[in-house]
Amino acid sequence: MRLTSILLTSTIALAACSEPAQDTDTTHDAAMTDGQEAMESASSDMPAERIDPNARPAQRDTSPEISGADLAWRIQTLASDEFEGRAPATPGGIAASQWIADEMARDGLEPGGEDGTYFQRVPLVEATLDTEASGFDISINGEPMGLEYLTDVVYGTRRLDETVEIANSDMVFVGYGIVAPEYGWNDYEGLDVEGRTVVMLINDPGFASGDPDLFNGNAMTYYGRWTYKYEEAARQGAAAVIIIHETEAASYGWNVVSGSWSGPQFDLQRPEGSMPFAGAESWITNERARELFGATGLDFDALVEAAHQPGFQPVEIPGAEVNATLVTSHDFLDSRNVAGIVRGTERPDEFVLYMAHWDHIGMRESDDPEADTIYNGAVDNATGTSSILEIGEAFAANPPERSVIIVAVTAEESGLLGSEYYATDPLIPFEQTVGGLNMDGMLPTGPTSDIVVIGYGASELEEHLAAVAETQDRTLSPDPNPEAGYFYRSDHISLAKRGVPMIYADTGSVNTELGAGHVEELNAAYRATAYHGPADEFSYDWDFDALARDATLLYLLGERIANTDEWPNWYEGNEFRALRDAQRPAE
Repeated sequence: MRLTSILLTSTIALAACSEPAQDTDTTHDAAMTDGQEAMESASSDMPAERIDPNARPAQRDTSPEISGADLAWRIQTLASDEFEGRAPATPGGIAASQWIADEMARDGLEPGGEDGTYFQRVPLVEATLDTEASGFDISINGEPMGLEYLTDVVYGTRRLDETVEIANSDMVFVGYGIVAPEYGWNDYEGLDVEGRTVVMLINDPGFASGDPDLFNGNAMTYYGRWTYKYEEAARQGAAAVIIIHETEAASYGWNVVSGSWSGPQFDLQRPEGSMPFAGAESWITNERARELFGATGLDFDALVEAAHQPGFQPVEIPGAEVNATLVTSHDFLDSRNVAGIVRGTERPDEFVLYMAHWDHIGMRESDDPEADTIYNGAVDNATGTSSILEIGEAFAANPPERSVIIVAVTAEESGLLGSEYYATDPLIPFEQTVGGLNMDGMLPTGPTSDIVVIGYGASELEEHLAAVAETQDRTLSPDPNPEAGYFYRSDHISLAKRGVPMIYADTGSVNTELGAGHVEELNAAYRATAYHGPADEFSYDWDFDALARDATLLYLLGERIANTDEWPNWYEGNEFRALRDAQRPAE
């Protein structure tokens, strides 16, 4: 049994997939649709013959009802070694996206992509750092620290130059590296960083201070994301950027940083001059950062404390310089989003959107011939992609009044690139998109008495979700880890930033038998040992009935919205409300 299976069974004793999940026979009332009754009565028996869990299973027929057996087959297929970790523009990724399109066609969805196909072309740049020819180090009074790639530091560049040289770049600590006028915050105020290296902390001052009135308190804002920090440093003219990793503040360990940032890296092909990039973008471990600060006479803990206080002033790091050579090869490639449509019976020009990312990390080289080099991405995000396929098939069998578009996007793991491209060139105009649901990384926790809403309190979609959750005797719960900033870390944010009401509902936080502590333990174990690693693999021991119950709930949410003439909006005071009001002025 592989590590993922051990994690999910030894700590929780999840039911085998051939056993019915607890509490799936919910009380039926007048609000329950015929479709829900059919889905909840569908058999979830798994095939008697079980093969290597990482092997692609044989083709099978699926039913219009959302079932644990169908979900299991789809998850195992997408997470199989055959697709080689589903990296964009690789043979495995191309094959996986083709399989998704074939499934949409088989399920009865119309092509929703470009030129009558299921595909939307997403032009990418693949950048591969030549680690043998490259180097990145910090010298203190002329003495190199000897930073070791992957162990102490991870680095790369998004510039399209073959070689980027950074010589004797002096260093300055800029706190959290944030310019946020609405919070009265500017870590760069009065500072010229042209040609210099800026060093900063991950997350934002609200998390670190514990002050509920600072930024968004314990809940990370977009300013806490590494993507923002690199973008802002580039706007300020920095030559290089160093983010100091902290596991608690980032909500993932160094193994995630080293695994995600090594190997080929993707970016969108951008118009020349559209966006500046710093010469080097890097992460350093907390331990080596402390060593740097101590060797230059600075008190690291005192500076961290000062950084989350209003009025923080940048601090020079005396005698410290960055020297780097980054040799990078570039390939200009195409990946693709995959889209299918179920045409509405009454209002076909109005669309409910379902989104999940199909890509994962791909493969990584290893000096160990026995090492597992395929990052299968079973939880992240074969679960979400399989769920939207199940939902699409259910809608195709029973079309609602409004249309439904199912979109599996690419390159999420590289910075939400597929959804960002969709948001800049939407297949459905935003003013015709009623709202959207995102499904990402549905950890098999067993049946829960609740459903977690990431970014709780954002939009009226939550009221509709609460109504359908009642039919499963469930309630809504806010994100138990708001400091992780998950609302800003998945594909829905690309559309939310354009005004489209989006909801990101995760699996629940309270197991119906084992309680909340059990789910917390499982989430912690997954993040520590499987997230963005080769241990994120399919297991026959997962409770697929519980996953089907979650997918059914989100199907019912879309069905409810698709069979009304309502246009849910962001709540008053939400940061995206004004954008939506401009799109739908009549509302």
